Amino acid sequence: MRKMEPFYFKSYDKVVGVAHNTEELKDEMKRIYAKDPACVEYHLKEGHIVSWLNYMGEKGLAEILRGVTDVREAISRIDEYKALKNMNKTQGKKKKVVRYYY
Repeated sequence: MRKMEPFYFKSYDKVVGVAHNTEELKDEMKRIYAKDPACVEYHLKEGHIVSWLNYMGEKGLAEILRGVTDVREAISRIDEYKALKNMNKTQGKKKKVVRYYY
């Protein structure tokens, strides 16, 4: 299995954040947005985050974020996507049936 490349948030050729997965991506977006909102907006607007998500195999989340340029909206959509994904996982599990015989 090959090692996947992280997403590098860059501001004027300086790396200001790194994300290895979607949870880290969301956390870094929040952190960087508080200090340098233009940095995160730039990566959203240019489609860098969507491209990285596709590369990581997160095609559903990439599609949901396609065209989104507002950071707060992007973070909200990431949260919604993760909630739906978790809900689908729990619904897909079979319940254990216990039968009692007397």
